[in-house]
Amino acid sequence: MNIGKPRKIGKTIDEIVEGDSLSVTESIEDQQLLLYLGLTNDANPLYIQHDYASQTPYERPIVPSIMLMGIVTSAISKHLPGPGSHVVNFSVNFVEVVHHYETITFDFEVIKVDKMKEVITISVEAVNIENDRVLDAVVLVQPPIKLVESSDVNE
Repeated sequence: MNIGKPRKIGKTIDEIVEGDSLSVTESIEDQQLLLYLGLTNDANPLYIQHDYASQTPYERPIVPSIMLMGIVTSAISKHLPGPGSHVVNFSVNFVEVVHHYETITFDFEVIKVDKMKEVITISVEAVNIENDRVLDAVVLVQPPIKLVESSDVNE
């Protein structure tokens, strides 16, 4: 951690326009699943036990829904609008389950810029390799605020 080092922030609300978009592709691997399950102490057999999951309608272990939400919020924090942004509302519909080792493509699009409320609305759709929709989301985000640099302030 570099305290005092200037960091690049993402797009401010004045730099974002409706139609801005991003596409992120993620493969869900064992390492990510085990880290999540270890951090949350979540031992749901549907997520990790092949013998249990094989007896359910899902047939094999599935990815925890919150991990998919984490991929969405991470892309917002890293890319659109980027560092310094804050998710203030998240509405999601899990259309289909995602199984271990699947590759998912998340498509993001800014559908509204509300300068009065200083939030943007991002629509997210995720599909698997077969192009089946697995997730739809609408995320309200406060973009990063441009900070005044100390050299810009009259002392």
